[in-house]
Amino acid sequence: MKRILPLLVLLILSSACKSPAEQTLFVGTYSDGFFAYDFGSGEVIAKAPMDNPSFLTLQGNHIYAVSEMPDTTASVWAWRYGGNGFEFLNSQPTGLPERGEDPCYVSTDGHYLAVANYSGGSLALFRLKGDDGIGPLDSLVYSATGGPDLTRQDKPHVHCAVFTPDGKHLIFSEFSADALGMLDIVGRVSNYRLAAHLPAGFGPRHILFNEAGTQLYVIGELSGTIAVFDYAYGKLTLKQVVKADEVDARGAADIHLSPDGRFLYASLRLQNDGIAIFSVGPDGILEKVGYQHTGPHPRNFTVTDRLVIVACRDSNEIEVYSRDANTGLLTDTGRRIQAPRPVFVALQ
Repeated sequence: MKRILPLLVLLILSSACKSPAEQTLFVGTYSDGFFAYDFGSGEVIAKAPMDNPSFLTLQGNHIYAVSEMPDTTASVWAWRYGGNGFEFLNSQPTGLPERGEDPCYVSTDGHYLAVANYSGGSLALFRLKGDDGIGPLDSLVYSATGGPDLTRQDKPHVHCAVFTPDGKHLIFSEFSADALGMLDIVGRVSNYRLAAHLPAGFGPRHILFNEAGTQLYVIGELSGTIAVFDYAYGKLTLKQVVKADEVDARGAADIHLSPDGRFLYASLRLQNDGIAIFSVGPDGILEKVGYQHTGPHPRNFTVTDRLVIVACRDSNEIEVYSRDANTGLLTDTGRRIQAPRPVFVALQ
């Protein structure tokens, strides 16, 4: 064993320290499947066939993907990735069958699976099975309206759901109510309560915690602003609202922090498409430091130490930008990876 253990440690470390060129890029699409690409070559390794897999979450070698469909075929699917192909585990509908339409976000804490149903206006909760497949629908929580936009907020919409880093709660964006909802995760999901009000017309979309779990960031799709909250013991305290979209296109999409937590990036669509860049202060406060134009409709993106990889839906391309770790600013590498209507990217 003395000769074997160092080898095992070496193998684990080498796997954890892969260069981007050796990694796999997972791409969700508004098409007939999602893909694994060899990021170094840009070649497709494998395809998982399903309708409109617009958002994925990766848990080790397991992948959970929503099928963003506007009817009772809306569902969430479990897959296993083996390095050169996908193995289908199972799927579950995301409604009862009503109120599950257009699932657009999925996340997991390893025990529960949370799905945000945009058109259904609901949050669906599932327990994961022993084989990491998806159990039957456990809970369905309905959202509400209340925002001032009578066109975009006329019906309930849920766009994102994230588990708190302390493992005790689930927070989700109530787009049409300009609010964040919260559920307790204690043995069984329970006790819905309002976690925070947001400014009228905010339209909360994606939610992001910092690594320490002390700050929470929410991007407003309609307002084009980012709200910064302190988080402690299940309580959110608003401390800043900062503008990201300077042209009021009402299409803000996604937010991510750099791995070192020093910069936050936000994707903006519909006009002046690109990525807004913010520095993050020690107290979590944001300061805008730059803007990088991208291809059309940059919905989702991922951030590494050296790169920002952007899914541009309307050009059928994934764009690769180099990232200055000191300034946070981006430079277009000119590299493009072809994909059918890409709307999600993750590098592993």
